[in-house]
Amino acid sequence: MEKHISSIQNPLIKHIFQLKEKSRERKKSETFVIEGQREISLAIKGAYTINTLLYCPDFVNLETVTKLLLPHTQLINISKDIYQKLAYRETTEGVLAIAKHKTSVLSDLKFSTPNPLILIAEAPEKPGNIGALLRTADAANVDAFIIANPKTDLYNPNIIRSSVGCVFTNQVATGSTSEIISFLKSKNINIFCAALQASKPYYTQNYTKASALVVGTEATGLSNDWLDEATQNIIIPMQGEIDSMNVSVAAGILVFEAKRQRQFA
Repeated sequence: MEKHISSIQNPLIKHIFQLKEKSRERKKSETFVIEGQREISLAIKGAYTINTLLYCPDFVNLETVTKLLLPHTQLINISKDIYQKLAYRETTEGVLAIAKHKTSVLSDLKFSTPNPLILIAEAPEKPGNIGALLRTADAANVDAFIIANPKTDLYNPNIIRSSVGCVFTNQVATGSTSEIISFLKSKNINIFCAALQASKPYYTQNYTKASALVVGTEATGLSNDWLDEATQNIIIPMQGEIDSMNVSVAAGILVFEAKRQRQFA
């Protein structure tokens, strides 16, 4: 049965504000907020549990919302004032969801091929960069995207928004650098680290076997643990004045070279 909420003081509305603003609240409740029809659709396709669906009839009709409704999902009609206070976007779609976390441990990763291609980012801090990396991972259809030493939780609203829902379309895991290196070695996955030191041009390497492409932050690069364990350090030769580029751009260049090689292998 549909419920209506018109008060900003409603406990559920207050809870949604907390979920949006505080990582601690997301972890405690193991839930998070999704905004937008496309993002919610991708979460459903990715087998996320949608606990609650909130919509504003001033912006979206019930027929559209019903398509996003699962049998166990509670449907709530909210006022325009509440929706505009909850929504991030100016060009709004009129729908929000509260969804349940998925685990993101390395042991949950499943590979359908003996030669998986994995994209790894160490300690990315900016949600926008993480979102862009997730979009790159989705665009290349990599087998997994792994974050080493994460600085923020995966369900930060800015990550969901900047990834345009690709946080739901990728197989994602997190862990410490040492845990991830051990995981890769246990599965005989070659490690290619984007770095300036002892590097070879990225296009000279063979990525047709099981491969992990590892990128670090623009400010500090990768930790020595990665560089010491790399099968090979690789570099994208710069032709201008600077010696690095945005991490998601670099990741895109590397991962699509690997995909190109695999297409012709």
